[in-house]
Amino acid sequence: MPHLRHVAGDAPRVMVVDGSKLVRRLISDVLRQALPAVEVVECAGIADASAALESAPVDLVSTALSLPDGDGLQLARRVRDAAGQRYVAVVVVSGDAQSHLEARRFTEDVTDYFDKALGHRALAEFIRGYVQPAAIPDAHVLYVEDSRTVALATRRMLETRELRVTHVTSAEDALAYLEAYRDGPGAPGADLLLTDVYLKGELSGHDLLRAVRRDFSYGKRRLPVLVMTGDGNRDNQVALLRAGANDLVIKPVEERVLATKALFQLKLAAMR
Repeated sequence: MPHLRHVAGDAPRVMVVDGSKLVRRLISDVLRQALPAVEVVECAGIADASAALESAPVDLVSTALSLPDGDGLQLARRVRDAAGQRYVAVVVVSGDAQSHLEARRFTEDVTDYFDKALGHRALAEFIRGYVQPAAIPDAHVLYVEDSRTVALATRRMLETRELRVTHVTSAEDALAYLEAYRDGPGAPGADLLLTDVYLKGELSGHDLLRAVRRDFSYGKRRLPVLVMTGDGNRDNQVALLRAGANDLVIKPVEERVLATKALFQLKLAAMR
């Protein structure tokens, strides 16, 4: 995913699409407070957004699921088809985002989602992660991957963002690591767990996730869990989310998406 224009000195241009003027204003105010230099383009629906896209490209699109003249998924398709518009993040901001995610109703045109129930402060950090990413020095990631080649590439992605990574090759090793910290002041032993689904050994990433949530009783903010999967099966993805995954990272992994998801979960956990 290309870097945004603000890297070159221009203000990022963010499009906010929602049928409610009040909601548009609330989201716009959050963006302007978090990013003083941002240019916010408010649109009531697909028609307004299409006209705005014709006038100039944008750096990020925030959209509701339900719009007066269509829905957020249709808008995401319009963004992808817009002439002169490079690939940018299209983020669904909705109170129904989680249910859509679990039902796998999001299309590949949608980059990410945000559940309104998390609040405005979390929304500001989430959007900031896309348009003005900031490192969290020394935040610790426990990373579970049995492929050395994949692990090396992913570890470099994370360490580029100043994250500290402990890599283990199996769910069993990850559980032993967490057990060693369980009753100590450093529990849970990491700030974020990143795991592949399919691992060598008797236990899978799904088993590891289940153990973290049930056996260790670590909630989504105590130990956020991102699960990397190349499995396109809807039921399998739903099962991971219902088992307690904070989010899924779909393979092949894009560095910006992985970094944004990881940093957002870390910032959200710090708000508890």
